This record gives sequence, C-alpha cells and structure tokens, in this order.
Amino acid sequence: MKIKILIPILAIGLLSFSQNSLTKQPYPGYWQQHVDYKMEIDMDVESYQYDGKQTLTYTNNSPDELNKVFYHLYFNAFQPGSEMDVRSRTIQDPDPRVKDRISKLNPDEIGFIKVNSLKQNGTDVTYEVAGTVLEVLLNEAIKPGEKAVFEMDFKGQVPTQIRRSGRNNAEGVALSMTQWYPKLAEYDFEGWHADPYIAREFHGVWGDFDVKLTIDKNYVVGGTGYLESETKVKKGKKTLHFVAPAVHDFTWVADPEFNHDVLEMENGPTLNFYYKKTMDEEFLKNWKDLQPKTAALMTYFSEHVGAYPYKQYSVIQGGDGGMEYAMCTLITGKRKFGSLVGVTAHEMAHTWFQFLLATNEARHEWMDEGFTSYISDYAMNEVMQSGKDNPVAGSYRGYTYLANSGVEQALTTQADRYAYNQAYGISAYSKGSVFLSQLGYVIGKENLDKTIKKYFVDFSFTHPTPNDIIRTAEKVSGLELEWYLIDFAQTTNTVDYGIKSIEGKTIVLERIGLMPMPIDLRVTYADGSTEDLYVPLQMMRGEKPTTARVLDDWAWAYPTYSVTLDKEVTGVEIDPSKFMADIKPENNKK
Repeated sequence: MKIKILIPILAIGLLSFSQNSLTKQPYPGYWQQHVDYKMEIDMDVESYQYDGKQTLTYTNNSPDELNKVFYHLYFNAFQPGSEMDVRSRTIQDPDPRVKDRISKLNPDEIGFIKVNSLKQNGTDVTYEVAGTVLEVLLNEAIKPGEKAVFEMDFKGQVPTQIRRSGRNNAEGVALSMTQWYPKLAEYDFEGWHADPYIAREFHGVWGDFDVKLTIDKNYVVGGTGYLESETKVKKGKKTLHFVAPAVHDFTWVADPEFNHDVLEMENGPTLNFYYKKTMDEEFLKNWKDLQPKTAALMTYFSEHVGAYPYKQYSVIQGGDGGMEYAMCTLITGKRKFGSLVGVTAHEMAHTWFQFLLATNEARHEWMDEGFTSYISDYAMNEVMQSGKDNPVAGSYRGYTYLANSGVEQALTTQADRYAYNQAYGISAYSKGSVFLSQLGYVIGKENLDKTIKKYFVDFSFTHPTPNDIIRTAEKVSGLELEWYLIDFAQTTNTVDYGIKSIEGKTIVLERIGLMPMPIDLRVTYADGSTEDLYVPLQMMRGEKPTTARVLDDWAWAYPTYSVTLDKEVTGVEIDPSKFMADIKPENNKK
C-alpha cells in the first residue's frame, strides 16, 4: 500500500539540469567522459539468474585516442578464489560480513557476470575476463570527440548476500541489485581506473540510463531512476521501464513483501520508503517515524550543501548495513529508531558527497566517507535535537586513537592497500571528517560553510579531487592552504602543541609535532580575568575572522613561540574549542 503524505518542508527547490550538467567546466581544460546505457533485463526470481542486453554509447571527451576499454564485472568477486575472497582470508582484521564466506559458496550461490558477445559499432571485438574486469581490445580507436556504440549480451547470477549486493539478505530481502551490470570503467586525466573489486568503493562514468526490467509480477521494485511505465508480459511477469538522467550508477531492489510508502515534500523531491511488511511492529513503527525525519534531513543537506537535483529519493531495506547509490540507499531495517535515522542520514548525505560530488573513491575515499560523516553528524545534531557543541567529537577521538596507534597510513593510500580494515575505516570516516572540521578551525566556521556550498556549485556533476576542495577554501577565505592539504591528507604528520612555560607575563609555546597550525589561546590573568588570543601561522599569509586579540605570526620552522603580555599570567589553554586535532591534548593546558 502506498501512503501519500503532503508535509510543508522549507522549499529546497529542484535544480533544472540536463546533459549540460555533465558538460560543465569547473576550470579551464576540465573534461570528463560520457555514457548512455540502454539495458533490457529479464530476471528469473527462482534461479536468481538474469539475461541482459546492453547498448552503451560512449563519448570520448578526452584529448586522447583510446585503443581499449574496460568494464567492471563486480559480481565475479563473489566466487571462491577471487581477490575479494583471498584478501578477506589473509588480512589481519577481516570484515565480519565477509570473512571466509565467499570461499564456501556453492556453484548455485556464487555471483557472476558472463559476457556472451560484445560488438563495437556492429563488429565483434576481442575481450578477456580478468577477475572482476573485462579487458576489451578495440577494432578501431575512439578518437577525441568521437562516439562508439557497444552492444553486449550477458548473463548474470545474483550471489548469496555477503557484501552490499546479493539475494536473501539477513532480513529476508529477496534481491539487492547493486553493481550488478557490466559497468564501463572511468577514464580521466589520470588514465584508466579499472580497479579490481576487492572490498572498497567505486568510481563511475557520468551519463544517462534507460533500463527495462522484466520480473515476477508480485515483486515490488525500487531504486535509481523514474518509473516511466509498467506493462504486463507473459508467464506471470511484468516489465518496468526506468530512466535515470545524469547519474553514474544504477541500482534496484525487489521483494514481494515490500511496503511502499510515499512522502511528497513540498517544493522538493518525492521520498519513497520500501520495507518488509513482515517485520515486527516495533520496526514497522520505526519505518513510519523515519519518514518525516528523512524529509528534515533532505532539507538540511539541501540547505547546507546544495539543492537536491532529482525528482525522487528512496530509502530501501536491503543490503548488509548501509550503502549509498544513485537516488537511493540500501539499509538494514531491523534497527532501533536512532540507529535507523542515523544510517539514513549518513547514506543520504552520500548523495552529495559521492553521487553529486563524484570523487574517485578508490583514490580519495576520505573525501566521500569523511565529508559525509561530517555533514551527517551536523544534520543529526539538528534533526534529533542533540545539542552537541561539537557534533563530530567522535571523529576526533577516532583519529587521535589512530594517530597514536603506530599503524596509520596517509590518506593518499589506495583504498584497498590499507594493512588493516580498522585503519582504513578510521582514516576514511574519522580523519576525513576531521579534515573538514579542522579546516573550519583554520579558516573559520562561516568560511567553511561557504566553502562547502561553493564546492557543490562549482563541482557537482563532476569528479573533484582533493586540490579542488582546498582551492575552493582558499578562494573563499583568501588564505594560503596548500600546507594543510599536504600535511593532513598526504602525510601522517601530526598536530602536537604544548605550553613550555609561564613566567610572570611571558608565555612560551612549543611545537612538538611536524604539522603546523595557527593557535587559538585562552589566558587567565592573576586578577581572575581571561582573554582570547590568536597566533597566526605565517605561511597562511593572513588570519581567520576572529574576535580574539591577534598576535605576531609564528613561522613553522621555529620550534617555540614567546609572547609577553600586559599582566601576570596564571593559566594558559591551547585550543579551548577542541576543534584542532592535537593528538596529545594533555599538554595543552597549564
């Protein structure tokens, strides 16, 4: 049953966009490839196999001539002996959802995508399967500005639910169809990104999708795109026709026992909720109560990052935890209410930090997971009325633990190359969140808020890099910030400042860690009064907006900094706000 609710939400607006959205140039010389997918899929819900026909029109917007292309065949990861399987069985702290489960799959439980034929512009091409990647040698090169049409017949089998995709998950959802089709790999200014699917995230080519799905007539289907039509076909099946403009992925979920609720936001998108009607009453109530909270979250993100540009967004029970996709998220649904709202907040926030600001997650996973963690923590603080002074304090604790652990790796580490899953998780989520929050400490919170909005305006519907966020912050603040990106994101240098001495009216501070920072300082005088002081970092070539008294610059190479004040000092505290990620805060107060 569909329940339609019209609620007054502060107008967030829907961006008008078209193919022009995918041809924007955030700076001179920028380019990105384009794909148009047309697919016809026939799903057998008894065997969990499906037949597919795909016509892909590929536009080479690069300055390079392409002699080969690559497709991702993600379902091939769910086979004994795959890279995902072996990595999970050899890493010291495996994901508990995976462990050795892939190695134990039977032939009718594995996942696969088998390419039966592939043509380029009507002519067969040579291809080879290498694990989760299809390597294609082209008959004729695709020159700059040219298009090529690839026609493919393929067959897939949905694996037993293990990681993200699969059938019959722990909560009984029949089909969680994510990364389920042959997906063209991205080619950009760094070359091809045909990474094997081992455990982590994704990178996709912007384009438009036209998908016709034939499935058992009793199944309720939700996911990416807009439903154009639904027609009955023979043998108890129906065909659903979806279109999805300006996305870089396509996901669908199906189950015969789904409730489908609809919440219409005023001046906003349609929100869909798909969840198992067979759950206990406690969980069914939570899914009802989730709906106005989801609308409030949509409003928050649209106000604080940028307007949501699509006509619909769906929250769908499925998968193995929580994972973001184009116009939708999959979450497990048997949760306490706070957890249900929290996972929805995080995954919805990924719509902005990944599905609109589409970073290469294999290279810069901290930009999607970390920025998402930052903004979703602030959204939860408001929507759930938590009243926290620092909504991302948990991220600071996580990062501090990692920085002192001896196993931290720089954020430049490729996502699959972390020695420990825990180190990856803390780096991507916690340190990535602290990157933004601490940037607010450096340039001022208002400047950070403006930076996030400008970053969205300039780089949505593109593939931004770390330099793009830091250059945006420089343009907004007028400060030099290259040092911040280098030290915090490209090394494991740490912030550690301390109070060396207090003698009468003179304070001596010391820099112990290698990473430089400007310093907020609060002093207590002998007469009981307090004063806030600000020590600028010389290499910033300026100061953040502040009401504190501004002192002389501190050049990084000098290990100590001395200042003599007007009155006798009895106490000093570095960074009273706790927004600087000092890894040894115990020496920050005397």
